[in-house]
Amino acid sequence: MEKLKAAGIIPARYASTRFPGKPLVPIAGKPMIQRVYEQVAPVLDDVVVATDDQRIYDVVKAFGGKVVMTRNDHPSGTDRCYEAFTMLDRQFDLVVNIQGDEPFIQPLQIQTLLACFDSPQVDIATLVRRITPDEGLDYLLSPNHPKVVMNARGDALLFSRSVIPYLRGIPEEEYLVNGTFFAHIGIYAFRPEVLKKVVALPPSALELAESLEQLRWLENGYTIRCGLTNEKTIGIDTPEDLERLNIY
Repeated sequence: MEKLKAAGIIPARYASTRFPGKPLVPIAGKPMIQRVYEQVAPVLDDVVVATDDQRIYDVVKAFGGKVVMTRNDHPSGTDRCYEAFTMLDRQFDLVVNIQGDEPFIQPLQIQTLLACFDSPQVDIATLVRRITPDEGLDYLLSPNHPKVVMNARGDALLFSRSVIPYLRGIPEEEYLVNGTFFAHIGIYAFRPEVLKKVVALPPSALELAESLEQLRWLENGYTIRCGLTNEKTIGIDTPEDLERLNIY
């Protein structure tokens, strides 16, 4: 099979409510956005940062990365990703939307994501990870860690901030030793024609209820293949997250 050409887009906003300027905070001597860029560049055919802020634009240019300026009114990173993708001067078979606050994403995770498209029926791919008993019940129950259930092919059936599946007759404190639960990792790859269509869809009922945009895609009949990874991602949402890492 001919290798599919994949472009990586890293949406990066400066005006984060919980952590303004987050893409530019230093991690072991380099801006976070540079860390993300350098982690994924070796396994993609092209990587571009999509921003609406001149400060981020200038920093990416300074470390030799590719960057484009996008509109400042996008409702989501997916919309910003699509605008940036339309600016590229090459044709690609896949476009990967990479979170700009995941400086420890592993190249193997990107490869796992791309491998999902070995099946021509796949429209969208994402990553999931089995939740282990040592992570504890609080992690499983947290609405900040979306869960997913899949069919036998690994296609997503449902994403939820609630615990899915529900284990009938089993106390919650015993869930992790009696059931199998998967955490969703918020990175996506799309076929370009699919990305163009999903950003044009209106918000759906399930999406609005759970505040998970991937539910819009499921409700509209798109196939989301889930690649299994054992790597735990470390997202940086707040200054406190960075303090806990102790790696300035």
